[in-house]
Amino acid sequence: MASGSSAEGEAVSGAQLIAASLKAQSIEYMFGIVGIPVTEIAIAAQAVGIKYVGMRNEQAVEAGRLYNKLSVRPSSLELIPAVIEKAVRTSIYGRPGSCYIDIPGDFVNLQVNKSSVKYVECCLPPPVSTAEHSAVCKAVAIIAHSKQPLLIIGKGAAYSRAENNIKKLVDLCGLPFLPTPMAKGVVPDNHPNCVAAARSTALQHADVIILLGARLNWILHFGLPPRFRQDVKVIQIDICAEELGNNVRPAAILLGDINTVTKQLLEEFSERPLEYPSNSEWWKRLREKIMNNEERSKGLALQKSLPMNYYTVFHHIRELIPKDCILVSEGANTMDIGRTMLPNYYPRQRLDAGTFGTMGVGLAFAIAAAMVAKDQTPEKRVICIEGDSAFGFSGMEVETICRYNLPILIIVVNNNGIYTGLDADAWNEMLKFGDPATCVPPVSLLPNSHYEEIMSAFGGKGYFVKTPEELQNALKASVADRQTPSLINVMIDPQSERKKQEFPWLTRSNL
Repeated sequence: MASGSSAEGEAVSGAQLIAASLKAQSIEYMFGIVGIPVTEIAIAAQAVGIKYVGMRNEQAVEAGRLYNKLSVRPSSLELIPAVIEKAVRTSIYGRPGSCYIDIPGDFVNLQVNKSSVKYVECCLPPPVSTAEHSAVCKAVAIIAHSKQPLLIIGKGAAYSRAENNIKKLVDLCGLPFLPTPMAKGVVPDNHPNCVAAARSTALQHADVIILLGARLNWILHFGLPPRFRQDVKVIQIDICAEELGNNVRPAAILLGDINTVTKQLLEEFSERPLEYPSNSEWWKRLREKIMNNEERSKGLALQKSLPMNYYTVFHHIRELIPKDCILVSEGANTMDIGRTMLPNYYPRQRLDAGTFGTMGVGLAFAIAAAMVAKDQTPEKRVICIEGDSAFGFSGMEVETICRYNLPILIIVVNNNGIYTGLDADAWNEMLKFGDPATCVPPVSLLPNSHYEEIMSAFGGKGYFVKTPEELQNALKASVADRQTPSLINVMIDPQSERKKQEFPWLTRSNL
């Protein structure tokens, strides 16, 4: 179709078509980095009422990764609405995931007659699927005969909004449960049946594991020995058929929507009630391990020595941040220890590096969460907790935060390195041996870096803290200020690590 207006009617550009098609699919926010020809698309999006957020780092909008549910290029401008509808529909049907649309650059400013475009209505909501009744009955029978059951709640359960039915299942059957990172809060972390503090023991000794929208990937050690029993029976509940049977052959497979399938299990258990005894040996073992681990964490958290350790920092954060805040976290030790030390009480309020363990996405997640919260729940705070290494990937997004006046609280847990670092004295001693490129450990970063000054440079508030008292004061001031972005740079012991894990069964011979 030739560019320019036509005698047949009003002309519309590719950029306008893209924006109108996204608006038709109920898209409210767009995140990107402008430049020719994206600038025109961003302007067109704003013109139809889509909020455009200009980012600084392409690495932090993960939708462009190679692993997409759909990759497509429209062959003409007239097909843009249909292609966008298909991409949106594909992204939310079944297991949610990203889709990639490749728009040729010359399409953006090319024009076509409106009358030749086939506009497409908003796609229908995702269909809800149920599991086969025979599979539900089989799963219930396996659970009923288990001696040491464990329910693992995955982020698929959070996505399907299954929190009410899952809590009913936990309470009805008395099952111990373990949430995966982004499923924290589906059942509150302070529920008496939560065994996150005895994670290793629960995984290693469970004879039946019920996976509710959780994958047996690296986060769960692929479901394999020595982290799991050789004879463990796995009941797998997932919306994605291709996920069933990955890494471990299930004893029962239930394909369907997590919320709906959980309701099916509840109906079956109402006919053949099961209440797992709270005084069983399994529960006694789990509670003993929970108590021991919590005491060790508490001992580390209350240490008075300086510099602080991770547990001391997270102890004070936990005491002073709102219980209903949206938590974003990334880093190595920072993210892992934060999962155990910072509880979630509500579903869909924790974002971390996720399935691929991608670093550098934290600030982008926080910005997206804050944009939505600003419109829908302005009273809710977004708190982003970063390791100093993770912060370095996308630190310039602080300018984005200040530009859009998003009152995000960033906490950088700074150990001068990746995993571990060096204090200033050790760093200076290292430099005596020559060029840091040859003599400084690769995991080390520049000691005592003032990351808080990046926030101050753009008009936010920055705090550099070294003691618990300074941390408390900075947290109180930042939480109280609902208008201004802030960054607290918390210096900790460069050699601070997570508490030692006790794996007597893990030897060089069975690695």
